[in-house]
Amino acid sequence: MTWTNVLALLGGLALFLYGMQMMSSGLEAAAGNRMKRILEKLTSNRILGVLVGAGITAVIQSSSATTVMVVGFVNSGMMTLRQAVWIIMGANIGTTITGQLIALDVGEIAPLMAFIGVALVVFIKKPTVRYWGQIVAGLGILFLGMNMMSDSMLPLRESEAFIGLMTQFSNPLLGILAGTVFTAVIQSSSASVGILQTLAKSGLIGLDSAVYVLFGQNIGTCITAVLASIGTSRNAKRTTIIHLLFNVIGTTLFTVVCMCTPLTSWVAGWTPDNPSAQIANMHTLFNVVTTLLLLPFGSYLASLATKILPEKTSEAEEAGVHRLLYIKPVDQLSAEHHVGTSAIVLNGVQHELARMAGMVRQNVDESFQAVLDSTPARLEKVEETEEYIDYLNKEISSYISHIIVFETNERDSEQISRFFKISSNLERIGDHAVNICEYTKMLEEKHIAFSQQAREEIQAMRQTSLEALQTLGELGSLSPETLESIYRYEQKIDDMTLEYRHNQMVRLREGACSDEACTLYSEMLTDFERIGDHILNIGQDLSAELTPALQKA
Repeated sequence: MTWTNVLALLGGLALFLYGMQMMSSGLEAAAGNRMKRILEKLTSNRILGVLVGAGITAVIQSSSATTVMVVGFVNSGMMTLRQAVWIIMGANIGTTITGQLIALDVGEIAPLMAFIGVALVVFIKKPTVRYWGQIVAGLGILFLGMNMMSDSMLPLRESEAFIGLMTQFSNPLLGILAGTVFTAVIQSSSASVGILQTLAKSGLIGLDSAVYVLFGQNIGTCITAVLASIGTSRNAKRTTIIHLLFNVIGTTLFTVVCMCTPLTSWVAGWTPDNPSAQIANMHTLFNVVTTLLLLPFGSYLASLATKILPEKTSEAEEAGVHRLLYIKPVDQLSAEHHVGTSAIVLNGVQHELARMAGMVRQNVDESFQAVLDSTPARLEKVEETEEYIDYLNKEISSYISHIIVFETNERDSEQISRFFKISSNLERIGDHAVNICEYTKMLEEKHIAFSQQAREEIQAMRQTSLEALQTLGELGSLSPETLESIYRYEQKIDDMTLEYRHNQMVRLREGACSDEACTLYSEMLTDFERIGDHILNIGQDLSAELTPALQKA
């Protein structure tokens, strides 16, 4: 085997992996955040969950990508651990499609598929069509790469050393180890199985040895999900444990069966003249049978994963350290963009913003109450919460600035941009809450006391602010009715501000209000009015997809 063959092998592998990446990116761009809604509807029971996992993996030709997506969904709270079990089982079935297509020699029409896909991307302006063109082009490039790898391996048929190495894999442990390591290195079971099929097609390895390598490849594909789970929640890590358990159990079972029964000969007899199909059939049999056997025990797998990785109180939580719960800090992010990323990103940012909004509501409540009670002691707690709000705003803004570069779906990109503005508006409401609470220092230092009417007005401001903030809910998409309600609250706040300023001037003329109290109250009214403005801004951003007729200039 010459260096030309080695370079061709590497080039073919590169095309294969790039083709898978193109298909994954195309599906992500086509589906975007809708992937969340699809999964919510179709993972209601185990059978549908398996079918969804198989379907997604069949489209993108990568169980690793599907599993990484599931890890992200579990980490962001979009999917439960038990729902993840069914998707993972389906992904293991879906990944066998690649091998079956290779066995059917679909690679013969690979150039045509690549041409059609590229033509759709280049000549069609409709985004959805271009995304699916990217998927078709990726599939064509994938098989072009497989053909290159196949041609580059032909000289190995004359290498006695290589043939001798292949015969060593008849030892189950060596075969499983080789399959595991090789797949872990290239992080694609589809590619490693394809290479194994190419070796078998060239007569370099028989099915009796290839089966053990094949079983090891199923274990090796778990490495991608393991790497993706670094820095995620414990539930997300449990998802990778389930994936690993599934393949280890299947490998153990099939290894014993192949050693003790004529299963290998039986499968080979289905397609005696097609070694590539023999491997594809064994791969399919492995994953289908393992899924059927473990399907009734999916909940037990989830429980076992929980026992292997039990709950643990976060040290950061105990120490009160500022931290992100649903997204990663920017310094832990990579440029990797896989299927489901849009849904994970949007869901994660929304959850972090909801946390931030909860802290803002708490501070608004505390601040008005501090003024009513004339208790500066509350200021320390309000300022601590404000520091957390500032931290979240900084981290969320940095996160959005980082990930929006990789967003391929236009609608989701716009939604991410709106979240950026929402974070800023929440932070500004937090600032006004601190301003209000700081007035308590002046109340104490200068012995200022508000009149009974002013106190009633402050109580009304507090109540209206909290009700308006509550209208925003969990910062999900708002209905037209909710948006109209926010408009009414903003107008109410404006009207209250005008009325209270008038009342203030009346009290000032009647001598019922000191100059210092008047100044302080006037500043509080300004903060109150600004809170209403920022709530309206947030409501408009959350309702940006509604008809423009509902939008307020």
